[in-house]
Formats: sequence, C-alpha cells, structure tokens
Amino acid sequence: MLKTEIIDNMKKIVSECMGEETPACVATCPMHTDVKEYIRLLREGKGEEALLTVREKLFLPGTLGRICAHPCEGKCKIAEIHSPMSIAGLKRYIADHYDNEKLWSMEKAPATGKKIAVIGAGPSGMQSALDMIRKGYEVTVFEKLPVKGGMMAVGIPEYRLPRDILSWEISYLEKLGVNFQMNCEIGKDIEFDEILSKFDGVVVAVGKHKGRNGSNISSPDITNASDFLRAVALDKTSVSIGKKVLVVGGGDVAMDCARVARRLNGVEEVYSLALEKSFDEMTASKHEVKGAFEEGITFIHGYGVKDIIVNSENRLEKIIAKQCLSLFNENGMFSPSFDETSLKTIEIDTIIFAIGQEVDGRFAKDILTQRRNSTFECDKLTLQSINNPKVFIAGDASGESVIVIQAMATGRRAAESLDRFLKGEDLSAGRELKDTSSYDTKLKRDVNWEEVFERRVDIPELDPQERIKSFKEVSLGYTPEQAQYEADRCRQCECRLCMKECMMLKNFTSCPKELFRDYLEKGYEHMDKMIAFSCNECSQCTIKCPKDLDLRSNFTELKNQYIRDNNNQQVIENLVDSDRIQRMECSPKYCTSVQEKKSPKYVFVPGCTIPAYKPELVEKVYAHLKEVLGDDVSAMLRCCGKVTKMIGEEDKFVLRNKLANDEIESMGAEVIVTICPSCFKTFSDTSDKKVISYWDLMREKIGLPKEAIGKGKNSPVKFNVHDSCVTRDVISHHENIRWILKEMGYQFEEMHNVGKNTRCCGVGGMVCSSNPELYKEIYTRRANDCTQDSVISYCGSCRGTLEAAGKDSLHILDLLFGDTYNESTFEKRSYKSEDEMWANRLATKELLEK
Repeated sequence: MLKTEIIDNMKKIVSECMGEETPACVATCPMHTDVKEYIRLLREGKGEEALLTVREKLFLPGTLGRICAHPCEGKCKIAEIHSPMSIAGLKRYIADHYDNEKLWSMEKAPATGKKIAVIGAGPSGMQSALDMIRKGYEVTVFEKLPVKGGMMAVGIPEYRLPRDILSWEISYLEKLGVNFQMNCEIGKDIEFDEILSKFDGVVVAVGKHKGRNGSNISSPDITNASDFLRAVALDKTSVSIGKKVLVVGGGDVAMDCARVARRLNGVEEVYSLALEKSFDEMTASKHEVKGAFEEGITFIHGYGVKDIIVNSENRLEKIIAKQCLSLFNENGMFSPSFDETSLKTIEIDTIIFAIGQEVDGRFAKDILTQRRNSTFECDKLTLQSINNPKVFIAGDASGESVIVIQAMATGRRAAESLDRFLKGEDLSAGRELKDTSSYDTKLKRDVNWEEVFERRVDIPELDPQERIKSFKEVSLGYTPEQAQYEADRCRQCECRLCMKECMMLKNFTSCPKELFRDYLEKGYEHMDKMIAFSCNECSQCTIKCPKDLDLRSNFTELKNQYIRDNNNQQVIENLVDSDRIQRMECSPKYCTSVQEKKSPKYVFVPGCTIPAYKPELVEKVYAHLKEVLGDDVSAMLRCCGKVTKMIGEEDKFVLRNKLANDEIESMGAEVIVTICPSCFKTFSDTSDKKVISYWDLMREKIGLPKEAIGKGKNSPVKFNVHDSCVTRDVISHHENIRWILKEMGYQFEEMHNVGKNTRCCGVGGMVCSSNPELYKEIYTRRANDCTQDSVISYCGSCRGTLEAAGKDSLHILDLLFGDTYNESTFEKRSYKSEDEMWANRLATKELLEK
C-alpha cells in the first residue's frame, strides 16, 4: 500500500495541476466556445475546421462576431500589457469567409414524442429550441413580434448587425424543424394556461422589451429606448422625430439610440445626457462612445433631467438639466445627488430615455411569480420555476442574462434541465453554474511578451460622414492579412509546461492531473508499471511547473512499492540485469580501499562509470590528490548503490549503500571526494561526512594539475558543456567545470538548457534499461540541444549517452589528463563489451592498490 504522504501528494497534484484548466477566454465565455482552438485552426489556414469549432457551441457565429459584448477579451492574457485579442473580430471573419449551410449539422436524436413550447424567439429562447430539437423533441416557438431574434432584431441597430446575417443564421433552426408561431402574443392570441396544457414542457424566454420612461409627462415627443429602437427596426421609414433629439443615459443602449437617431431623416442635432462626469466614467463600451463621438453626437456629462417643458399642445420644447454631484451613496448604492441650483437649459424636439428595461410578465401573472425587478422566480442552477415544475425560465426573464452570449447560455441550461425533467432524472446531479456562465479559471501562465505583437489590428470602419447617411454596416471586418496577423498574436494559453518538457509524460498521459487522478481512482496496482519506471528522476517537471508540484517523489515511491509487492523482486524484466551488475560492482572482487595512514582526512571515491571507462583517469586523479594532499588522502573503489535505488530496490540499496558508508567510516576519513555526480548526491544524502566534488576541491584548495593549465589555448575545438541533472542544484559544479575549461584555455559555449535547467541525458531513473525506446528519444533531443559537435560532460553515464547520440563526447577528465585536444572528429571512446567493462574495473582496482 502506498505511503500516506504519497497519496496526499497525488491528491495535491490533482487539486492544483493546471493541465486541464481552460484558458481565460474559454472560461469567461458563458457558452465556453473553444476560442483557443478556433484561432489556432484559423492561423494554420484551416478555416472550415475553425468554423466547425465555433459552431460546436454557437449557431450564430456571424451575429455574435458582430454584437457580442465579448467578456472573453477582457480576460485575455495579452490584455495585461497590450490590447487583447480581437476574439469577436476573428469569429466574425471565420463566419463571413467560411460559413456555409452545407457545414451545418442536421443531426438529431430519435423523436421522443414529446412537445416543447418556447416563449420568445430571442437568443435564449432560440438556444433552448435548438438544444431541445436536437434531443428529439418537437419544438414550437411563440413570438410576439413579426421578426425572429428578439432584441438582436429589434434592439440592436442594423448598422451593427445586418438583418440578412441574423435571418440567415436563424434559418438553421427552421431547417432542423423548429416551428415558429410569429405575431403570437401570449395572453392575447393564446393563453399561457393553454400552452401549459398542450405541451409537455415550457421554456419562458421573454426578453426585457418594456422600456422605462424617466418622466410622468405623456407626450408624443417622449419615448424610451426599447420602443424607439423597435419602431426603427421594424419600419424606419415610419419613424418621425424632431430636428433636435436628446438621449438620456450613459450605457450602450443610449449610444445605440443616439447613433440611430443621427441616421434618421430630418434629425440635425443629437445630444447625449449622462450623469457620469466624463467619457471614462460612462458605462457604455469605449468603442460605442467613440463611434457616437465620431458621428457628431454632442455629449453633456454630469447632468440629469430636472424638468421637462412642453407647450400647450403637449409638444416638447426643452428640458432643464441639473448638475450631478455624485452617483453613489456612502454604502456604494446607486443614489445620485444633485445641485438643484446648477442648471442648463437644452431646447429639444424629442427625448429618448435609455435608463433601463423590464420584462413584461403580465401573460403569466397568475401562474408564475415575478420578482421586484420583473423577472420570474426560479432555481438558480436548474432555472426551474418555483411555481410549476414543467416550466423553466431563460434569458432576461431568469434575472441572469445581461448580454446575448449569457442569454444563450441560460437557454442551454434551461434545455438541459427540461430534458432531465422529462426523463425523470435528477436536475442538479453533476452540474455547476460555471457550466453555462463565466468563471475564473485557475490557469496562470507567464507570457514571453517579446513574442507578442504590440497591439491588435483595429477592424476597418466606414467613414463617419458616410455612415450617418444610411444604416449600412459600420464595421467592415478583417481582410485575410489582418485576420492572420491578429490570429498570430494568440499565445494559445495553457499550462502543461511539464508535458512540453517531459518526454515520458507525453507517452503516458495528457497531463499530471489526469495521470494521478487515474492512480487514485484505479489504484496504483492497476496502472502500467512502466510509467513509474520510465521517470528520469530529473525533476524538470517540477522546475517547469508554476506551482512546483513534485511528481518525481511519486514515481520513485511507486517503483519501490511495486518491488515490495513482488517480494522485493524486480518487476521490470529489462532491469533484472541492472541488479546483477550492481551486485557484482559491490562484490569484493571489484572493490578495494587504500590508505597510507590511519584516519586520513580525505577519501577519494571514483564511483563506477569512470573506472569502467578509463582506469588511467582514476589513477591520475588519485595521483594529483596525493601530490597535493600527501598521505592525508585515501581511496575507495566501491559502488554507492545509486543504480539499485533508481530501479526501485530500496531495501537492497540500503544494504549496498551501508557497505560503502561503513567502509568510509572504518577508514576514518572526514571528507568524501567524488568525480561522479550520482556518488556526490548519494553520499550527500546518506553520509554524515562532508562531500565535495573534485572540481570544487580544485577551485577551493588544490588547483589544477600543473600540466593541465593552458594546454587547450591552441586548440581549434569549441565545446559545449552538458551539466548533470543529478546535481542541477549544485551551482558550484556548473561554475567550476567552466572555470577548469578556462584555466586550461579551451573554448566553449553554452548549449541549450544548462545549469539548473539542464536536461537529463536519458540514463536518469535507469530509463536506458527499462525503456530503451524512450531513452533514445530523450538522448536524441538532448543531442539536439547542442550547438557544437564536441561536448564535455562530468558524468560518466552522460558522456557515454551523448556518444550514443552521435556527439563527439568527452569527459572533463579526458581534457585534464590527456593531450591537447585538436580533433573535433568523432571518436568512439566507450568500452566495446561487458567483458571489457569488468576488465577495466579490475584494472582500476590494481592501479589503486599498486
């Protein structure tokens, strides 16, 4: 059974890993459109695939590309320093250039025989209708207006949303078989009770079409935004207003009213009266304010209506405005205060109040309960009415939606709930509000700002002097070149930095969260053992992880547990031979200790790989140590047991490592001198002695062998230096190897991924034996990090691996004790057979004992 701390660490990874977290753009979109994916596809030239990705969630891509409030852009990572991605602009580009009826999915589930009524053909109602007909229900939409689309058709001006685009996209629902009953007012043309009796389920999705008037005066020259915009949308030629128009309000609807009025025949002046003291304080989007300003709208900031003056014929003459001192009270509530003595008089012919809208729920007043804000009471998660279980509320009527995309999301949520209700399923099980609303993602990532283009491409628009002459679309959309530029700005936000680095993880999972969730749910004993035995134990995953999550400890302990479960016998066939070799390396035949006096201060431990590689290098290091330290240095040829530990045989490691430490103790040495990074790390962890590398000892105390100084100054060869991942955190090793090269006069330059960020050569975790195919992938990648043909290592295993990868690979000792290196051509230096390896070990033993 796995240790409690390992189980807890797995749970921590599952809880905190950001590998499955969505980008902010996707999380913020209430419909969770895969922005990252469709932008990726677009910039790769896959326009139709991008369109299909958008349509997986949105049936109105062209419409939303034009009028969506795009909350996603406010959360775009690039917005932290530059202008955010033009997400809506790219969506529109994809729709305008690639949408085609042939790409519209006509798939529907088998018919259920049940009928659904949807009241309201706005965005939420149509989304519910679409989802329900796809689920196999017969759907009828009842709409009071003569046009489909709700506020998109009668609230959003045509210059922002061409009606042919909207109508064409809505036709998808008709093609699927949705039945629309137009000009059908509930409570007048058909009673709500009748709908309840004829249909198996009902979605109430009426919008806020009831405008608020800011005056009790009844005059034909005073109207509200909802009535005004609807009248213009249905028949602009029949709308007649005066020459001077005043719009009251500082939001987007007010800007729509002002800009629409500016386009009507006979209008000469349009004023915008807002309580806010400046453009920056206005709640309207900056783009809409800018558009209104360019079109000649006159802004009067910091004033509200005090009096409306009409003549004897009840026609509007002027208003008296009073200065607004503040918008909010001490509790932060909206409660404007005014200076009743600071006044302005504005002569006008028409006043349009754009100060809010309400749901007209009179059709259901005896059946559904309305809140004070005019919306219907319903469960927040399921949107089920509190009065009638077969009724579900969507869009503005639910009290939730403010923008079109959120209205659509509530329509989807209502449809999901109604489907479950009709199937007799739990309405809440496995659901969260964030499924169909914006939420804050846990994904945090850094961006290389040098790779980000400075600002986004502004979408071209009609000249202001031309656009006020008609209702032609103002925004012209991106050109292909502009869309490509903008798409290229996307950083494709995700974490998975460990996945990009670790080749082993990529072979077994999509991210650590998924992997360790599987371990916890399935049990480690049911997982592929090769996963744990393929870990290099290099810790690059943790280095790359923004949360420093520790994966290595889990894999190390998993290996140990698999061995324990198998009666301390190896479970990976390829590693059985590694244990045999370790057993031999720890046997008396290949081990020895030499000392010239009792309790010498230093003991030189050459490890296993260099004695097997070149016995003479061990001899020369020992000779150098004795030359400087005299009889205060001794030597021990014995394995530290690191390989045994790497292959999961913990109990055997403890015994083999104890043999080494006991031998050092018996020699009386105080300081262990290593040339092997694994020995350095192992003895640092298991011995109470001071452990120092030969490289650090030279820099700190004994210097280089005299014959090594300056020997490389005439060499034409330039080296890379590969740092061992075992001692990635031992900075002195990195620095002193380079110091040695400088002292010898050799040229070198840094390869990619060095020092603390070095990559494993592939031997780590004995992956070279357990998973040879992965080992080859890893060492090939490491070789590709090189910028030179010749590479210096200070780990014997690393040297051999880089040679296997095709590099001219030398150990630092080759340079210290060899002739001046003048050839950069490949020379194979490794022993040719296992017999030669053991012969070299015996030769090393003999050289130390002579």
